Amino acid sequence: MLPQDPIILLSYVNTKLRDEYTGLEDLCDALDIDREELVRKLEGVNYRYSPERNQFI
Repeated sequence: MLPQDPIILLSYVNTKLRDEYTGLEDLCDALDIDREELVRKLEGVNYRYSPERNQFI
C-alpha cells in the first residue's frame, strides 16, 4: 500500500526509483501502480517526473 500523504509518497517513490528501479514505468509495473494517478498526486504538490534524473523534482 502506498502512502496517502503526498510528501511521504514523494519520498517513498523517489527512494524506490533511486534504489530499485530504472524508471517510472518499471516502478509502476512492479508495484501495480496507476502511473497517471501517481503523477497527478505528485503534480498536486508541484513535483514532476524527470526521466533524466529518474526522480520527481
